[in-house]
Amino acid sequence: MNNGFWTVVGFTAKNKLRGKAFLVTTIIIAVIMSIGINLPYIISQFSGEGKPTAVGYLDSAADKAQSQLFTSTRIVSLLDAYYEAQEKPELKFVPIADAGSADANEQALKQAVSDDLVDGYIGFAPDPESGFPAVTYKSESLMETKVSQSLSTALQAVKMEAVIDSGGISDELKAVLTKPIKLDTVQISTGEGAGSIGNGKSSEQQGMDMATVYVIIFMLFMAIMISGQMIASEITAEKSSRVMEILITSVAPLKAMFGKILGMFLVVLAQLAAYIVVIVVNMTLPQNADTLSGYGISLDLIDPALLVYAILFFLTGFFLFATLFAAVGSIVSRTEDLGQAVLPITMLSLAGFYICIFSGLNSPGSMLIKVSSFIPFFSPYAMVVRLGLSDPPLWQVWLSIAILLASILACGWLSAKIYRAGVLMYGKKPSMKELFKAMRAYR
Repeated sequence: MNNGFWTVVGFTAKNKLRGKAFLVTTIIIAVIMSIGINLPYIISQFSGEGKPTAVGYLDSAADKAQSQLFTSTRIVSLLDAYYEAQEKPELKFVPIADAGSADANEQALKQAVSDDLVDGYIGFAPDPESGFPAVTYKSESLMETKVSQSLSTALQAVKMEAVIDSGGISDELKAVLTKPIKLDTVQISTGEGAGSIGNGKSSEQQGMDMATVYVIIFMLFMAIMISGQMIASEITAEKSSRVMEILITSVAPLKAMFGKILGMFLVVLAQLAAYIVVIVVNMTLPQNADTLSGYGISLDLIDPALLVYAILFFLTGFFLFATLFAAVGSIVSRTEDLGQAVLPITMLSLAGFYICIFSGLNSPGSMLIKVSSFIPFFSPYAMVVRLGLSDPPLWQVWLSIAILLASILACGWLSAKIYRAGVLMYGKKPSMKELFKAMRAYR
């Protein structure tokens, strides 16, 4: 490649990186990403999350005098002990004095909610069939799923504890019964002889692989959408302003096309690198780092082989779509017609993205994902999912790469002919017959 090619690469990259629209858009997206990552923490600071929810209950003297196994007083006492044992108690129970009658008690409980003494209150009703009182939680909120789910788990635990205590079981047996069962999930590799990728992974490694797959898929999708539109619009804008006529007198059409593709690739890499830095910085903040460590997510657990293959599929997928966007941009003379022209390519990328998000991440071994991993427009997404969440044979991975590389060469050759013929065709979008005739003239 002579200096003309690198001149186009440098001009394209510098022109975009220095553009105010590009810088403003990058900053706005970075700010939105920062807010999105920290949104749960921001909401918790303003909504009071992190503090236990105050739940009222009727403090009845008559109930305390009863000798039944499951009185409301005893249940609340067990619930208090259950939540106090938590590092960060989810609920706390506030007694409301008995007003003397059912109606008066209900009014007193509602008044406690109105006065912000409690967020809601629980009531108990006899249930002879289950042997445990029916519990009702009442609050002003329409959907209190967080409190109701927490109460349901706690009530099940205290019910079992009360039954165990009443049976006179020893502390040793009680510890055995109440101790949670440990269940680990480990990915195994059954295809070592056939050239398998994975060697078996723990649940923490699997979780990290899934996070890596998510990031790579989203980054590839963003790179294709951002760079594809920029490449096509750049070529169309130069063509509509007649700059293309001056450009091709200095640089051959093919060098101009591939120079623009490489230049835009560098721009997208810079933009994605900025987003990755924003994500990493926000994730290392104390409030987010603690949450990630609680889920066992650590950068040390990233599989190097998965990362290498993911980068390889990222690069090949990018250049496959970039050549197609460049070809389409070269045959469009007006920027207002560009959206409709690039729609089929955009839909191809969207199809691959949605197949993996809605099917691949839940069923990485499904026939749809296996077939998609050999279709060049889908394989950059699908094979990354298979590599991260299952254990495909090595020959399938390299067959997918070979098909993808062959497709890049074929699409690059076709796009080069379309670009060379289309950059100087003005007016309405040329028909297929006119385009083929112009392509033959450049043989």
